[in-house]
Parts: sequence; structure tokens; C-alpha cells
Amino acid sequence: MHTFKILSALLTYPESETQAAAPEFADVLVQEGLLPQAEIAALACLFDELANRELMDLQERYVLLFDRSKALSLHLFEHVHGESRDRGQAMVTLAEMYHEHGLAISAKELPDYLPLFLEFLAQLPPADACALLAEPLTILSALRQRLAKRDSVYAHVFAALESLAWAKPNERELDELLSKPDEDPNDHAALDRAWDEEPVTFGPGGDGCPPADRNAPGFNAAGGS
Repeated sequence: MHTFKILSALLTYPESETQAAAPEFADVLVQEGLLPQAEIAALACLFDELANRELMDLQERYVLLFDRSKALSLHLFEHVHGESRDRGQAMVTLAEMYHEHGLAISAKELPDYLPLFLEFLAQLPPADACALLAEPLTILSALRQRLAKRDSVYAHVFAALESLAWAKPNERELDELLSKPDEDPNDHAALDRAWDEEPVTFGPGGDGCPPADRNAPGFNAAGGS
């Protein structure tokens, strides 16, 4: 599906290829008809910026948002498993699911990287893709709210993803995620403290979600309900 491919491209480090394709994104989304028209209209500002701003400016903004801020990490398991051993098993489970559907990933790509996950969803039937997107929905909702606080146009990408998922975020789990520090990427001391913090604990005895099913990708504990 082109819709998930476009949303993946929007969340990937900006390159000249993305800039060249950006003017066509809206027409493709309208033709496919998966996203509501209101969501496509909201994305127009990001399409325009990708097409017309200096590439280095776009890249600098992207790094400042997604690479320097732990609270905005595009690695989904970071938000529920931190650096715990549970994250490793979740990675293996998700990678196996990709493999079963014929998606090969390079050694440098982590399976929980959101643009890669969206590339995977693009290969599935629409109903399956939208249902699976519901599993990390609470994480996506938290990211949208954090980006909206920064008045970032990227918040519209996450709003679009929320509109596609066949669920609603779990409010208790969402509050838990949003209670974590949302550090200023220009505050280097705060960033160091954030990366040194203990991961959120999910499961019996923890404050977060129940443990994930062994056959689930590993972020269903943060999915909607």
C-alpha cells in the first residue's frame, strides 16, 4: 500500500529522493483513499516543507527531534522496554514476523524502527495492516502529543497513523508513557540523565502494561484497548 510507504518516507531521515517525491504524496494518498481527507490536508504543510526547504535544514531538524531526544525515539521498543533484555526478545520476535512475510532487513536496521515497521505494513492487506498498527498505538499517540507540544509538523504524521489504527490508545498506559521526562534536546545534561534512567517496567510488579504474548511483536503491551 502506498499510504504506509509514504508515511514511512515522511519519518525517515530526509534525503533528496524524498524531496523529489514529496509533491506527489498528496495525490497518491487521495487516490488510494486509505487516509481521511482531513489527515491528508493536515500533512500538506510537511509535504510542502520537504519539497521546498533546504535539505540540510530538514536533516538538522530531523536529527534534533528524533535522534537527540529519547522521548521522541522512533525505535518503538525503546519506549516500553528501554535497554532491558525484554527488548532483545521482542526484536527477535518482530524480525521473525518480517521474515515470515518476506521482508528482509539489513544488519544495521533494528526491527522496531518505526519507518521499517511501516514498510512491513505496506506489504500486508489493508485490514491486516490497520489491525497490526493498533498494537503500538499508545506509543504513537504519546509521540504525537510530544511533537504537538513542540508545534512540529511531524505530529500530523502520527495523527494520520492513529486514524488508521483500529483501536484507541489505552489511557492508563498513555499517561504512564507521557509521565516520562520529555527532555529539551538542547539541554545536554538533561539528555545524559534521560539516557541513564531505568527503563519503564511492564508486567507483574511494574507500573505499566501486562507482559506481551510470546507470539506478539513485543509492543502489543502498549497497544490500544
